[in-house]
Amino acid sequence: MSEPAFRHLLDIEDLGDRDGIEEVMRLTDSFVEVSERTIPKVPALRGKTVAWLFYEDSTRTRLSFETAAKRLSADTMNFSVSSSSVKKGESLRDTARTIEAMGIDAIVVRHASAGAPHRIASWVDAAVVNAGDGWHQHPTQALLDTYTLRSRLGDLDGRHVAIIGDIKHSRVARSDVWAFTRMGARVTLVAPPTLLPPSLEGWPVEVSHDLDAVLPTVDAAYLLRMQRERMTEALLPSLREYTACYGLTERRAELLADGAVVMHPGPMNRGVEIAAEVADLPNSLILDQVRNGVAVRMAVLFLLLGSGSDKVPTVRSDG
Repeated sequence: MSEPAFRHLLDIEDLGDRDGIEEVMRLTDSFVEVSERTIPKVPALRGKTVAWLFYEDSTRTRLSFETAAKRLSADTMNFSVSSSSVKKGESLRDTARTIEAMGIDAIVVRHASAGAPHRIASWVDAAVVNAGDGWHQHPTQALLDTYTLRSRLGDLDGRHVAIIGDIKHSRVARSDVWAFTRMGARVTLVAPPTLLPPSLEGWPVEVSHDLDAVLPTVDAAYLLRMQRERMTEALLPSLREYTACYGLTERRAELLADGAVVMHPGPMNRGVEIAAEVADLPNSLILDQVRNGVAVRMAVLFLLLGSGSDKVPTVRSDG
C-alpha cells in the first residue's frame, strides 16, 4: 500500500504546493464519474471506519462526508455531542481517544475552537480531517470550491475572484484565499472594515470596500453569510444597511461580466448577502458546490485511507 501525500487534512497548507491541490482535483474527476453511476459505490475503503466528531451543527458538510464515506464502502460512526459524555464533562482528548479505541481509521472533526482538530491529531493515530474549526480553516470546502470553479471556468490562472461579506469570522474565506491563490487566481476581499480580520499581513489578497466597482472585473463573486453566532460585538448598524452596501442584489448581479459566476458555501441568508432571485440564476454554482462536495470528500478520504491514487480509475462498482 502506497503512503498518502499527507497524514491529516487540517488546513490547505497540508497539501503542500499547487501540485497537492491538483492531485485532489484529478482524483475528484474519477469520483464524479463514480457518483454518476446507477449504483454510485466502489469498494475502495471497504473495511475502513470513519467517525464524525461534530461539536457544531452542520447539514451540508456532515451529510456530504457521510455520503462520501458510504460511496467508498467505508463503515461510519456518528458521534452526537448532545447525547454524549461531553455533556457530563468529558474532555476533548478523552472523547477522541475513546472513539479511536473503538477501532476507527479516520475522524472528521468540526469544532468551535480554532486548532481543535490539530490537538486531536496529536492525540490519536487515526487520520484527522478538519471539517471546520472556529475562524481558522475549512479545507474541504476550499477544495470543492476550487473544483467547482475549475469545472466552469477552466484553469484559474489569472482569474479574478471576489470574496464578499463577513471575512473576519469566516474559516471558508481563509481556506479559499490560500486555495485560489495557489491555483493562480487573484483574490479581492470586499467587506466593511469591521468585517475584515484585524490584520491581513501575509494574506495574498487585495481589499476593497466598494462592491459596485469590483463586480464588473471579476470572474466569480463568492458571497459569505453574516456569522452572527460568532459575533461578540455590534459590527454593523443594521442588516438592511449591510445589504444596501454589500448584498448581491438583482441590480448588482447585472454588473457582472458575461460568464462570471456566483458562489456561496451555504447556508444562505436570502435577502441579506444574496437576493433570492440571484441565488437561482443560471450562473449560480451554489448547487454545483454541494454536488461536487461529495466527490471531493471521497478523494480526500481515499487519499488518507486508500491504497494510492493510481488505483482510483480502475476500481469498479459493486453491482
